[in-house]
Amino acid sequence: MAEFDVDLFVIGAGSGGTRAARIASGHGARVMIAEEDRIGGTCVIRGCVPKKLFVYASRFAEEFEDAAGFGWTVPKPSFDWLTLRDAVANEVTRLSGLYRKGLDGAKVAVREERAVIEGPNTVRLSKSDEIVRARHILVATGGYPAFDPPIPGGELGISSNEIFHLPSLPKRMLVVGGGYIALEFASLFARLGVAVTLLHRGDNILRGFDEDVRTRLRDALAHAGITLRLGCTVDRIELLPDGARRAHCASGSPIDAEVILVATGRRPNTVGLGLEAAGVKLGPVGQIIVNAHSASSVPSIHAVGDVTNRINLTPVAIREGHAFADSTFGDRPWTMDHHIVASAVFTTPEIGTVGLTETQAIAAGYELRIFESGFRPMKATISGRQERIYMKLIVDVKSDKVLGVHILGHDAGEIIQAVAIAVTMGATKADFDRTIALHPSAAEELVTMRTARAGR
Repeated sequence: MAEFDVDLFVIGAGSGGTRAARIASGHGARVMIAEEDRIGGTCVIRGCVPKKLFVYASRFAEEFEDAAGFGWTVPKPSFDWLTLRDAVANEVTRLSGLYRKGLDGAKVAVREERAVIEGPNTVRLSKSDEIVRARHILVATGGYPAFDPPIPGGELGISSNEIFHLPSLPKRMLVVGGGYIALEFASLFARLGVAVTLLHRGDNILRGFDEDVRTRLRDALAHAGITLRLGCTVDRIELLPDGARRAHCASGSPIDAEVILVATGRRPNTVGLGLEAAGVKLGPVGQIIVNAHSASSVPSIHAVGDVTNRINLTPVAIREGHAFADSTFGDRPWTMDHHIVASAVFTTPEIGTVGLTETQAIAAGYELRIFESGFRPMKATISGRQERIYMKLIVDVKSDKVLGVHILGHDAGEIIQAVAIAVTMGATKADFDRTIALHPSAAEELVTMRTARAGR
């Protein structure tokens, strides 16, 4: 009788878990994966994929308007929420099926039920009550929306999990939060014709992003018609007789809306997994504490992705899962480098960023030269839209190395992916300068900036 039923048991079939399972199986490991919800995880089912499709839909309104400046006569467009909602749901179902097909093709045993850890090498499946002995256990259960801090009457609001399934498009929406999830949904629903109010307890949005980008995005959202209530918190939410919700604020008048989206944070999904009983150490918000090799305090139990609360991005979870599988089963040890990771915020205008912010670079002791460019994109000169693009390079005076790049404007996410290659390789400002501009393009500004200011 074999000591273990499988070499690897993965809890959670999201991006990180499925990547680890497939790579480990490819190295010859016997792998089983369990998922209590739909296969695909947060990104595919209720996160970046359906959100980005909603963002695309929201931007058509401006495209129709801009076409007139280029000679097109476009009839007054109309929007149907149910068509979009159901099309996105169908695409999510298709992608979930592809994830399942990929696992089957890799010969990974799939269990569509909850799994709980009962010891360093033991997992119990809740529906079938099957006990599985595993040489290694990988936890990749992601995170979940948290009302942080809890709000009396908070059950009358919805989270980002439910936003994709609204029965109808509301006329009024209140979004509570100032992070990227709150801002992305506030931005896209405003462009779908909803009267959106954004309420945030901080004095500015997007804490942790570059200050110049934060301020410009805040102003752009206000220009787009979003009502901003900053420096304010919700005391409680009540249900009105007509079915609407009323948010009572700590300062200022109450806010009525058909839908209140509470996007005030996410927590690692570790509750009830049996981690504490198995001896796995957790952090202050419930995250699994791991080392550079994604190993927990129990040698046989590892964790990747949002459940570790390191960098909560899908590509990071995928890379962590791949590194774990190669290192553990493929005799190819390597670790994920968390120091330089590009990210995007899909508001309109969108943000693309990689490397240090100006504030972070100064705090790290660098003497800086800051290169900035703000301009009207070529398309807006004909369409008449009052749109601006902002780009910023953060350069170390001593080494001339580009420490950070921050972009606000159309296609910022697409541009920053290519720029991230240069920043990851340690490119200098001189490297940027000797790169020939691609004209006419917005991205050429990144290699033509010559005037700098000191860091502040």
